[in-house]
Amino acid sequence: MLANRVHPLCHARMERSFGRAADGLRPVTFEQGIAPHAAGSVLVSFGDTKVVCAATIDEAVPRWMQVQKVPGGWLTAEYSMLPYATLDRKQRDISRGKLDGRTTEIQRLIGRSLRAVVDLEKLGPRTLWVDCDVLQADGGTRTAAITGACVAVELACRKLIGEGKIKESALKERVAAVSVGVVGGEVLLDLDYLEDKDASVDMNLVMTQSGEFVEVQGSGEEATFGEEALFEMLRVGRAGIESLLALQEGALTVSAS
Repeated sequence: MLANRVHPLCHARMERSFGRAADGLRPVTFEQGIAPHAAGSVLVSFGDTKVVCAATIDEAVPRWMQVQKVPGGWLTAEYSMLPYATLDRKQRDISRGKLDGRTTEIQRLIGRSLRAVVDLEKLGPRTLWVDCDVLQADGGTRTAAITGACVAVELACRKLIGEGKIKESALKERVAAVSVGVVGGEVLLDLDYLEDKDASVDMNLVMTQSGEFVEVQGSGEEATFGEEALFEMLRVGRAGIESLLALQEGALTVSAS
């Protein structure tokens, strides 16, 4: 069974990017104000994966909310991987006339993750658009996008407060996401592209600041995994998200000072 082949993290022998341990994150940074016309923006980097996350305010709600007289506002997300983000040029979705299935899945995940921590009634009758554009892809683009988008949303809420449009932040708590998987029998945190490609089990975790799961996406790649491996991935992933939340806190505390 795969679970029986998972080695203890303290005995990890795999050489990883940035010289990190099996349970280590890649270097994570948040460069704020990358899109000056957005209400809140950040360039988030997970190692060589780099995503621009920008939150824009639209002083209107979707038509379906108007028709159904739904109170409060709305949050929606869009995700794209720029053509030069990967080694081989990726064709733009617009040139194909439709979004591919992966893009649709990821932007829905980003939207769900953020709506789980945003009080839409406190947002007021407006739409918060969150755009996540991948500049460089080296694995974990969806988890980087969620983690960076949360920072962009908090910055946008601060702007709304500063303009007197809302009295308090619509962000109830922060959210972050990370990938975790089994590669060569070991549980690894925050997979880069080469690790993700070779993973026998791949999982993405989205968690809130209070330690609640928003989403768990896990599957075996021509493999199965047992309870032991599952619990170890959840443990390692939870610890990784706690570190990401601390990094978000550090970045947002600096910007507030």
